[in-house]
Amino acid sequence: MAIAIIGCGQLLRKDDGLGPELIQRLASLHPSLPVKLIDYGTSGFSLLDDLEEYDSLIVVDGLKSGSIPGTIFMVRGEQLEKLLETDPYVDLHSFGWDDALKWAKWLYKERFPKNIKIYLVEVKEVGYGIGLSEPVKEAIERLVEMFKKEFSSEKTEVS
Repeated sequence: MAIAIIGCGQLLRKDDGLGPELIQRLASLHPSLPVKLIDYGTSGFSLLDDLEEYDSLIVVDGLKSGSIPGTIFMVRGEQLEKLLETDPYVDLHSFGWDDALKWAKWLYKERFPKNIKIYLVEVKEVGYGIGLSEPVKEAIERLVEMFKKEFSSEKTEVS
């Protein structure tokens, strides 16, 4: 089964860079995880290219909802299905991972990944700058430990 962990975010916007930071952290593990690690950044359309290659996807991104910074939310089940409903209007200037998933579901139909988990981490600071706040660093470590437990120690691909 092909599995990908996709980290989303902008490294130059403080906590918004948590997805790419998580991918870098997972890539440094020895032994590595048996998944493909993808630093998606903020490039909306590029995610569409690879989605049909995977049976399972894990997407990690930041969220600013007013919750306690570092809180990890998992989107699944009915919430995920609602998120993946195709919207006839797509703003190409803000085409994100959620839009890519919606359109990939429509485009790839039965080849669309069967298992999808979305993890959203409450961010503290998203202004311009480099580096993560302590609560977000701690959330990344919790995710790393969770993924280490979830997957065995085979070869990981990084892109």
